[in-house]
Amino acid sequence: MVSSFAVALYVGGSFLSWLVGYFLLTCLYSLKLKQLALVDCLTLALLYTLRILSGAAAVSMELSFWLLAFSGFLFLSLSFVKRFAELQMQILHNKHKAHGRGYYSSDAPLVQMLGIASGFSAVLVLAMYLNSKEVLLLYRNPEWIWGTVPVMLFWISWMWLRAVRGQMHDDPLVFAVKDKASLVAGLVFALLLLAGSVGGMA
Repeated sequence: MVSSFAVALYVGGSFLSWLVGYFLLTCLYSLKLKQLALVDCLTLALLYTLRILSGAAAVSMELSFWLLAFSGFLFLSLSFVKRFAELQMQILHNKHKAHGRGYYSSDAPLVQMLGIASGFSAVLVLAMYLNSKEVLLLYRNPEWIWGTVPVMLFWISWMWLRAVRGQMHDDPLVFAVKDKASLVAGLVFALLLLAGSVGGMA
């Protein structure tokens, strides 16, 4: 922890403030917030988003509303995936309540619904961004970027399909970097962004 704060001081800017906020929220989550239904998933999504904010602060980059909105909804969906996978294991072992959590096994359908809605909201934000003037300024061939929408729709749906089948790792990010379909979707997503950027920024 000491070395982390030393590095943060070296980086300078507002990075140290974001690091302190992240540390305090993580402690609060570990001590209490993870026991509160729904609040735990919202906190996890916020922690993931804080990583983006911290990274931007480290390189003095201004973040757009679109990126934060997209990331927030996407991370919220992944947080619900994580909790849903845990509830699936509870159901499998005939347990009524998750230990140390504020959820009951009967909450699984609601958690699933909230997670899918959050994921599709992220895709909606992406689609709205692609219709904004910012895209026309940033990309020489913005029509290619529209291909990212069906890719994201597939990936969100795929993650939840695997979760419903009981094939989701308790950490969806770990699952994603090991899952072939997720890796292919990520590659196609990156290629579409590259195709839209051919020739450099306008």
